[in-house]
Amino acid sequence: MRLAVDVMGGDHGPEELLQGVMLGLAAQPDISQLYVVGPEPALRAALNRIGLVDPRVQILPASEILTMEDKPVLGLRRKKDCSILRAVELVKSGEADAVISSGNTGGIVAAATIRLRTLDGIERPAIACILPSLQGAFVLIDGGANPDCTVENLLQFAAMGSVYSEAMLRVKQPRIGVLSNGSEDSKGTELTRSTVARLRKTRLHVKGYCEGYDLFLDGVDVAVCDGFVGNIVLKTSESLGKCVGAMLRSELTATPVRKVGALLAKRGLDAIKHRMNPEIYGGAPLLGINGCVIKIHGSAKRTTLQYAMRQAVEFIRLQLNATMVAEVAAAMKAAWAPVEVSPALPHFPASV
Repeated sequence: MRLAVDVMGGDHGPEELLQGVMLGLAAQPDISQLYVVGPEPALRAALNRIGLVDPRVQILPASEILTMEDKPVLGLRRKKDCSILRAVELVKSGEADAVISSGNTGGIVAAATIRLRTLDGIERPAIACILPSLQGAFVLIDGGANPDCTVENLLQFAAMGSVYSEAMLRVKQPRIGVLSNGSEDSKGTELTRSTVARLRKTRLHVKGYCEGYDLFLDGVDVAVCDGFVGNIVLKTSESLGKCVGAMLRSELTATPVRKVGALLAKRGLDAIKHRMNPEIYGGAPLLGINGCVIKIHGSAKRTTLQYAMRQAVEFIRLQLNATMVAEVAAAMKAAWAPVEVSPALPHFPASV
């Protein structure tokens, strides 16, 4: 398998992500070639500093970087030699099987959509985010690619999310819920109500609505929503996690007695920290694209990239795109199938 890694968009610089490349290559012997994309002089110097000498690694020069301040489509037009675009073009040309990037999310979505196009029968790609829950994890889709959606979009997201949950999280018959402000059928908007009605006609395991309360308490395996709502949920949960972590550190070190208690509970606290860390699942794939494109957080460190490389290998090995095309096609056909009406019985006049 051949991967392309854009190492230029992260908060910690390319060297940190190149450390992740080194870890990922050591753990994934199935990777036959890995392109690191960015300015060649800087990357060559960084590779020498960390001692990454692997015949599978090749630098693909890219003289420009799409920053977080750049507007995605306009930025791609102006910066035709940016690292995100160059990495995506490797998949388009068939030289790579997957792309991983920590850069501008909008830029990644735009570059992948423009260059790779969507899979057959899929109108828009969606970001699938894996978030921890009480007993495992769930898929939130869409995490931010599509602020405005149609019923067709949400139904396709549900089908793709179900495939991804079953394959990557090993969930049999993933429970699908459309995110709403209540569990009753009367709640939600016209969009969510229509989506649930259509989904219930498919073979997907549809719960109906799910509330924010359900997400982290194992109420659902796939939470479906538009990218506007999904991105708010994603960033709110990240903020809450950091807030709780900061509170714990503050309170558990406030007195000598608490410090002793924290030391005794260290293994348990470390286990909780590990379970709540979404980065152990890798990054957030852009599902529905004719290729494998994985977005990792801008603040991602080396271990996140290592897990994302494992995620990309598994995505390709399981041929998830073919499965998603089939599942979406079946769901769309069932959702819009005409309702069969039994023929009326002949009417005979009553005997006189």
